[in-house]
Amino acid sequence: MDKTSRRNFIKLAGFGLAGASIAPNMDASLTSQKGEAKESQVKLKLGMASYTFRKFSLEDTLSMTKRLGLKRIAFKSFHLPLESTDAQIKFVSQKVRDTDLELYGCGVVYMKSEEEVHRAFNYAKTAGMKVIIGVPNHELLSLVNKKVQEFNIKVAIHNHGPGDEVYPTPESAYKMIKDLDPRLGLCIDIGHTQRSGVDPSESVKKFADRLIDLHIKDVSSATREGSTIEIGRGIIDIPKVIRTLLKLNFAGTAAFEFEKDPDDPLPGVAESVGYVRGVLSVV
Repeated sequence: MDKTSRRNFIKLAGFGLAGASIAPNMDASLTSQKGEAKESQVKLKLGMASYTFRKFSLEDTLSMTKRLGLKRIAFKSFHLPLESTDAQIKFVSQKVRDTDLELYGCGVVYMKSEEEVHRAFNYAKTAGMKVIIGVPNHELLSLVNKKVQEFNIKVAIHNHGPGDEVYPTPESAYKMIKDLDPRLGLCIDIGHTQRSGVDPSESVKKFADRLIDLHIKDVSSATREGSTIEIGRGIIDIPKVIRTLLKLNFAGTAAFEFEKDPDDPLPGVAESVGYVRGVLSVV
């Protein structure tokens, strides 16, 4: 995207940022200059990875997600502990539905033992979740594959970048699961992918047949030391990522995971959401 086009969608992103702080439902509000909603806005499902609000209560997390105009959320265990009883899980999941949010998944869920695999699937089933964004140990993949088939719940393996010994890149996960049930796929974290020196758009394209979920973010550099930054301020070519997702008709969720400013993440994540909506208005 050239500099002129970039300025245009930054302006639109600013509109999205302002609206995120005052409007409870922004998804239907962004329109083209002629007042007609862009088709691309409908095609890409945006959501929230609740890790963003890890220092906040469940109530605040739901409230801020709605203020951002997002309709889908995946819970980190801060907001619904994996050790919860079935009654507690059902109570919280109903609370989410009562706020008109879709609790579509959970993660990142680490699975280092058979017990943790069983617990993750029971947790997701009880909550009515469709996806577990997880990191199962390699030796547990056969069991995870069986549980995917038994429960009909997808598992999206999350890559954690340089320094991670389990799944540093999308390719490292893909090699382990490519011959398993297709419901066992990937959650490509585009930030960690870029930190590994890999173009996230190319990974999205290359492993599209197993792409179930996506964590959308930006990073300061394509190195191990790179850190999360507001989308549009970093080095990831976000328009290219979005164009790739749309071209592939990605049916999963692009969930915002904003690790920066844990004590006050809303301004940064609102800027990020606005930027992405600006891109969606011009691609």
